[in-house]
Amino acid sequence: MRFSEFGLTTLKEVPADAEIVSHKLMLRAGLIRRLASGLFTWMPLGLRVLRRVEAVVREEMDRAGALELLMPAVQPAELWQESGRWDKYGPLLLRMQDRHARDYCFGPTHEEVITDVARKELRSYKQLPINYYQIQTKFRDEIRPRFGVMRSREFIMKDAYSFDADQSGLDASYARMHTAYTAIFERLGLEFRVVDADSGEIGGSRSQEFHVLADSGEDAIAYSDADDYASNIESAATTPTASGYPEPSSELEKLATPGVKTIEALCKFLDIEPKQTLKTLIVEGSDGPVALLLRGDHELNSVKAQKIPGVASPLTLASPEAVVKVTGCGPGFVGPIGMDIPTFYDHATVGMSDFVCGGMEKNMHYVGINFGRDLPTPQTVDIRNVIEGDPTPGGKGRLSITRGIEVGHIFQLGTKYSEAMGATVQNPDGQNQVMAMGCYGIGITRIVGAAIEQNHDDAGIIWPAPLAPFDVVLVPINMHRSDEVKDAAEILYLELKAAGHEVLLDDRDVRPGVKFADAELIGIPHRLVISERGLAAGQLEYRYRRDSESRNLDREEALKQL
Repeated sequence: MRFSEFGLTTLKEVPADAEIVSHKLMLRAGLIRRLASGLFTWMPLGLRVLRRVEAVVREEMDRAGALELLMPAVQPAELWQESGRWDKYGPLLLRMQDRHARDYCFGPTHEEVITDVARKELRSYKQLPINYYQIQTKFRDEIRPRFGVMRSREFIMKDAYSFDADQSGLDASYARMHTAYTAIFERLGLEFRVVDADSGEIGGSRSQEFHVLADSGEDAIAYSDADDYASNIESAATTPTASGYPEPSSELEKLATPGVKTIEALCKFLDIEPKQTLKTLIVEGSDGPVALLLRGDHELNSVKAQKIPGVASPLTLASPEAVVKVTGCGPGFVGPIGMDIPTFYDHATVGMSDFVCGGMEKNMHYVGINFGRDLPTPQTVDIRNVIEGDPTPGGKGRLSITRGIEVGHIFQLGTKYSEAMGATVQNPDGQNQVMAMGCYGIGITRIVGAAIEQNHDDAGIIWPAPLAPFDVVLVPINMHRSDEVKDAAEILYLELKAAGHEVLLDDRDVRPGVKFADAELIGIPHRLVISERGLAAGQLEYRYRRDSESRNLDREEALKQL
């Protein structure tokens, strides 16, 4: 490809609405252009990267035995009503009507559609296992689209769905997809980690996420320093860190704490550490408010908490009016002493003694509280986020925390959709049997952004070779004023193309500095500079994108670097 014919426009300035590195660089390098909030046009350069991602995904899905199809993006409401998700999915679902006032949605995912396909096409257990996949545009009506393609409203996704006769078959299909996904991200040259995860709105039992590691990642990942354990922080389990409670060393006392409503303010007022405090959160429950209690230095995990029987899902804090009604005081001074609503203590409260909590009265706190004397010894539950240094669930090591960008997610759905929608096959005994389903998604567009978040420097993008829009950029110096340079560039361009390389020939009549800056911004792995001085010495100037310096090499040696 000749630069002059490619129609590529790069930007020197960072767009004002770009928040993270990938968004800034994708706009500056001309990969995408914004149409509206959360909607982007993929320009020719960006589309080349996107197609490379798709090619690797397609090859590995085919290798795993999956069958490609293409389902409609617009889906009838009836299917979603059958599964029960039409009302439950919420405002992320873009709903619409046709001219006959029939309800439809723009698919954010395709469990309902593929289940409808399966119940019509699959009749016998002999047709199983089978796995269908597609690469297609999705739409989720994000309340605040941000971070460019990382959280856009319209995006391209590879979604696959397996159908098996039973759980053991589903386990095998799930394992094949795990292997295929691992191969995909290894081939794309990305540093990633597989973590246990919550199934969320998709539902089902087992679930794992594939995260590209990057400091800007939205998700926190906990992993062990002693075994293979890794989990999204939403799902990382905790256990009691102590086996019992020490003897009290302080008397219970009620102190005036005027205006002290936060853990930070309380610690400053009493000159104590947050771990010496107990915070009480009042949330909505199925039969009235529920109290959740955890150490002051820990954060509530809403995913875990909303799974507790009696706690409303999604987790919702009780209104200030509701708090006053059930406790007699406003938020900031609530505590467990005298509490008369269902109460759940986090595991980390085991071992606490002489601690501080709200006094159930405005501007008052209790100090010197102890379990067994001032409060009943509780049965504890897991309701907090893990932190750096926590023991692993298996007890073999300690947890570390890193950041990741979710680019893939695999689920064991079981019979959640097939049972609701009557997707059955005849088993060997001639009886109808509900099929076991798996669901496997990869964010094609998100991979591009995640790759940039993980691979960039101050000059621009540094593509892993499998993702790069071009393999090599040729930069002839003053080719418009030197026939020798022009002829050498044209010959080398044709030679590299014939050898199977994707080549960008920068034939623009601009200063060398502009060409070099654009080559680094675009992130092409290899750069060859052709100049009169180099030709006289039989050399080309070669630079690998990740290197800090260029090298003058004999022509043949330079070509070997490719």
